[in-house]
Amino acid sequence: MSSLEFSDKVAGQHASLTQRVSAIAEANGSYTDVLLRDGSEVSSLPQRIHAVTLDRGEAPGITREVTNKLKLTYRDPDSEATLAATLACMARPSTPIVADPESLSVIALAQRLAVSEIPVLINGPTGTGKEVLSRFIHECSPRSGAPFVAVNCAAIPETMLEAMLFGHQKGAFTGASQANDGFFRAADGGTLLLDEIAELPLALQAKLLRALQEGEVVPIGSTRPIKVDVRIIACANRDLPTEVQEGRFRADLYYRLNVFPLALKPLRERTEDIAPLAFALALRHAGIGTCIPWISDAALKMLKLHSWPGNVRELENVVRRALLLADGKPAIEAEHIVFDSPAQLVSAQMTPIEIPQGGTRKLSNIVQESEANAIIETLEACGGSRAEAARKLGISERTLRYRLASFREAGIAVAVAGGRR
Repeated sequence: MSSLEFSDKVAGQHASLTQRVSAIAEANGSYTDVLLRDGSEVSSLPQRIHAVTLDRGEAPGITREVTNKLKLTYRDPDSEATLAATLACMARPSTPIVADPESLSVIALAQRLAVSEIPVLINGPTGTGKEVLSRFIHECSPRSGAPFVAVNCAAIPETMLEAMLFGHQKGAFTGASQANDGFFRAADGGTLLLDEIAELPLALQAKLLRALQEGEVVPIGSTRPIKVDVRIIACANRDLPTEVQEGRFRADLYYRLNVFPLALKPLRERTEDIAPLAFALALRHAGIGTCIPWISDAALKMLKLHSWPGNVRELENVVRRALLLADGKPAIEAEHIVFDSPAQLVSAQMTPIEIPQGGTRKLSNIVQESEANAIIETLEACGGSRAEAARKLGISERTLRYRLASFREAGIAVAVAGGRR
């Protein structure tokens, strides 16, 4: 099995769901050795097969029997939650979980790049999944059987970074009681991820450039270069062209790395990824053999309204917190969603908004009110131009339209100057 598969029975009993899932799986291409089957099919499966058993029922939920065998019960095949839960159940630990069209385009491009040997530069804010994408490229490449070594250039003290990257001889410096191969030789034949590469000191950038150009490293304390066969993936959360212009990053190294750039957008700009990621994170942090709480439509709406300054890392915090607050309940509700920081898109004086009669001051109301106020104030400052307001808020125009529609669905009527809604 090399891709998503399902039996004729699944295609018949769960046609609406499997059609939607198949379209995303075909675009993603990372769901290898995954089988969807109906709850009535009880034949044993090979251990390597990742199987998701589908059932219809009034009480939606997910149960993980073993790591790669899950059961998903759903009520509405056409709901966003059902699709998101299915995608999450299908995903392996290293599988990028995406449903947003722009994210799917990035994954498709990454797969094409994987079969080549050219360096890849992945740009994007912290916490958007750059390392996950890097691992995916490695797993799809001819080097997948060789090591994948990830190095966070910002996490290693500058005095140790050269020795950690290129290795050192015994006695090369104080404390070097034994020789060390370094990350380049550890990744020989495979892939070396250099995360937060903008943090490399300029002097070390020159040595890295030479290692990339010559395909060899010189360990500290040695005069003999050692050949290495390494595919480089670099990640940056700062704008490298700006770093080059301001003299903090070498132009020659930038052009050496920037053969083919990929860009990951902030989570707030790929809202269709939020629901499947939330379910996947719930699966990750719930125990094997337990019933994973279903994420309710109200909770998903809250998640999609948030601005996510911390991106996927912040979403992981929120989901872990929600699992704790749900405390064994069958579903994560809006009241279990607590954000790391106030759910506010811009720091501005709030404009009065209309609250539905009988409305309660739950956290979900407060979140929606604060975001609605921030959005509408920005729209008014921009003369009602959604395109300009979206730019000022740091979101896409599509996300802005979605959020305005979500406010209306939630019963929050937002008054705008001139009677616009």
